[in-house]
Amino acid sequence: MEINELKQIVEALLIATPEPLTDARFQACLGEGEIQLPLTEIIAELQADYINSDRSFFIKEVAGGFQIVTRAEYEHYIKGLFSKSGKLRLSQAALETLAIVCYRQPVTRNDIESIRGVSSDSSLRTLLDRKLLEIRGRDEGPGRALLYRTSAEFLQYFGLNSVNDLPKLREVEDILVEEQDDLV
Repeated sequence: MEINELKQIVEALLIATPEPLTDARFQACLGEGEIQLPLTEIIAELQADYINSDRSFFIKEVAGGFQIVTRAEYEHYIKGLFSKSGKLRLSQAALETLAIVCYRQPVTRNDIESIRGVSSDSSLRTLLDRKLLEIRGRDEGPGRALLYRTSAEFLQYFGLNSVNDLPKLREVEDILVEEQDDLV
């Protein structure tokens, strides 16, 4: 199979799938007997094509796969296309809970509540319902509490390839100090 045909196949798959396209899913789509090139090589070729033709979109590595995303300068127009804002609304409590899980995962409900100082049942339920968190087993300690961690949907929604792409806590503290200094 020619590289141009493979690029067209990958492009069609990227457009058709709502979740990131992984190499395993791509190879499964090709089937037996097809020339099997790594997806990353074909993505690099497509990306170069998009850059050379000054497209309004590009391919981004997200949640262990690839997705076609629009460039930021077109966000205003895309928002106008949809009746709702497209933004996920979370309460302050849910955001606090999500941040704790992001940086401490896997974590139990008791660990979250000891950091926040209040019950987190409602926040955890909301985050699980919205598929931003998932249950990933049980703790080895007494009571065998459930362990929570971020999900692939979390990575996809926030445009991250892994939780390692999150800013380090020290970086967040530095940004907050700078913002406070700007206000004074």
